[in-house]
Amino acid sequence: MPHALNAAQRDAVTTLSGPLLVLAGAGTGKTRVVTYRIAELIRHRIRPERILAVTFTNKAAGEMADRALALLGKRHKNRPEISTFHSLCVRILRRQIRRLGYPAHFAIYDTGDQESVARSVLREIRAAEGALRPGELLYFISRWKTACLRPDQAAAAAATDKEHLAASAYRRYQEALKLAGAVDFDDLLLLTEGLFAQFPKIRRAEADRFDHLLIDEYQDTNASQYRIVKALAAGHRNLCVVGDDDQSIYGWRGAEVTHILQFQRDWPDAKVVRLEVNYRSTQQILEWANRLIAFNKHRHAKVLRTRAEGDPPRILQLEDAELEAQTIVGEIAARLRLPKRRPRDFAILCRTNEQPRAFEMELRRANIPYILLGGMSFYDRKEVRDVLAYLKFLAHPQDEVSLLRIINTPPRGIGQTTVKRLLAEAVQQGQPLGEVLEDLRRLPDLPAAAVSAVAAFRELIGEFRQQIGRRSLPETLKDLLQRIRYQAELERVYHDPNERQSRWESVEELVNASAGYARRAAKPTLSGFLQELALANTEVDRDKESKLKRDAVALMTLHAAKGLEFSEVYLAGMEEGLLPHHRSVAADGAALDEERRLCYVGVTRAKFRLTLTLALGRMKWGKSRPSIPSRFLYELTGKAEHPNYQAIEQKKTLPRHRENHGPASRRSVH
Repeated sequence: MPHALNAAQRDAVTTLSGPLLVLAGAGTGKTRVVTYRIAELIRHRIRPERILAVTFTNKAAGEMADRALALLGKRHKNRPEISTFHSLCVRILRRQIRRLGYPAHFAIYDTGDQESVARSVLREIRAAEGALRPGELLYFISRWKTACLRPDQAAAAAATDKEHLAASAYRRYQEALKLAGAVDFDDLLLLTEGLFAQFPKIRRAEADRFDHLLIDEYQDTNASQYRIVKALAAGHRNLCVVGDDDQSIYGWRGAEVTHILQFQRDWPDAKVVRLEVNYRSTQQILEWANRLIAFNKHRHAKVLRTRAEGDPPRILQLEDAELEAQTIVGEIAARLRLPKRRPRDFAILCRTNEQPRAFEMELRRANIPYILLGGMSFYDRKEVRDVLAYLKFLAHPQDEVSLLRIINTPPRGIGQTTVKRLLAEAVQQGQPLGEVLEDLRRLPDLPAAAVSAVAAFRELIGEFRQQIGRRSLPETLKDLLQRIRYQAELERVYHDPNERQSRWESVEELVNASAGYARRAAKPTLSGFLQELALANTEVDRDKESKLKRDAVALMTLHAAKGLEFSEVYLAGMEEGLLPHHRSVAADGAALDEERRLCYVGVTRAKFRLTLTLALGRMKWGKSRPSIPSRFLYELTGKAEHPNYQAIEQKKTLPRHRENHGPASRRSVH
């Protein structure tokens, strides 16, 4: 046994039989334990092909396989089966799915294929126009499948007319897939689970292929994955699960933290090994993390510790979000001038997809290379591109690309046939498309409804072109959004309430950006605002696999940060409504616990230096609104008995006490 393992790691690696729960805290060497355990099993004459290790991503599976084989050397011809849950299920279904009436060579439909089937199904069941859109149907179906609900169960659980219609369509959707000899991504898990439940002999045959089963990131399993694991391990009971309930942050996509919390209930003879020696962070950072996560009552008790000493974490209060971004980026720029500091040493972590916009702007101004993870660039989002296209066409009547984007967005009765006819006329006359819209008398063959729709669009654009310069840019933009009913369009297109809200918040952030520009510019103009955005929105590397290899500051959401580590971390937006997110505060206690775990994940990404920031006020529709410090700040610092903390817990609004901060816009608080 290698001396590189500590006592707890060695215990986990050498416990080779029976159910085993390895509670691997952040930075405690989880991957090392999994790979060494695979190698140790093989050294004890367990045939490699009789070992199954399952994780969640192809990247993690590949790394696990490479490390295990490096430990074993080349003398073993056979290899352990290391894969993702979905890859495992594909292999099982290829062997067994004929029992469910599907061909062995079934197709796996992607999103485009699914939408085609959904569209066809809605026509077949004669759903009224607008009653249920294909995307909305697929949202319901995916949600039901994640919860392991078949069509009959979905119908029984349906509460609204729309859900009843979706449940009826769900049944027909599954029939259509089966008729086509196809499954969708969610089916891979659901059908495997159903196969095991319906055919005990098949379950035993698949389980008998292995003598040992290892599950990585067990806290992230959903209901189907949980049942598949139990089915495969029931016979030999040599089940090792590795995970950390304190890092369970994917409840919104079906993960259930109860699986790791109740492991000993499912396997009463299970041995539990706690990995608590952290090899990443300083003791001062871990003390804050330990204090925070202890407020979650439903968890496995564990306390991270290390011998590494360092500076205590800091809390910075800034006047607003712009100053927050300027301060953080300014600090990074200053620290990059120190010896041996590289951009890749730094990370800026945010709770929402909207927060990075201000940091992107400042990093570009400072000419600091960065990568954006956990979502596309703010300026690449559809809703942002839609609104910017309106502004560009208002400022530049010859901008045909922007015109084509907005002419029927949101839909206003100008269909593709009309657009093609207008384009043909523009080509024939050698004129910009915008000029063709000004005189429709040259197109007598256009239907009256199309002429009316184009005229209304033309009048809308003309009206807002006249407003430019007469009213403030934020007010003009808000008025435009209201007139085109863009929020209603988002409600029509996006059926997941969380996605709908996130996209609307992106639109709001664009309004905030216009207000920030209007304050900074001596003579604010629409063209000046668009120019500022254009200079900020330069092309960035979009190769996600190679992003983390670049020498660049990491700008990402907290969800994207899981599993990563950085020398210096800035955790931005430590305010009620951001972290914890307002949706979680309004929901049950489990949602708030997950927000606390998300904060814990962010804190434990830092190796040597941790800074948490909050703004005293944030822009809301172009106007500053006071912010309330996050309850997690009180918990991190051990000040949860403070009256303000109790007021937050009782969901009372706190006074701002601006005078307590003095005139300075930046203050360090411990």
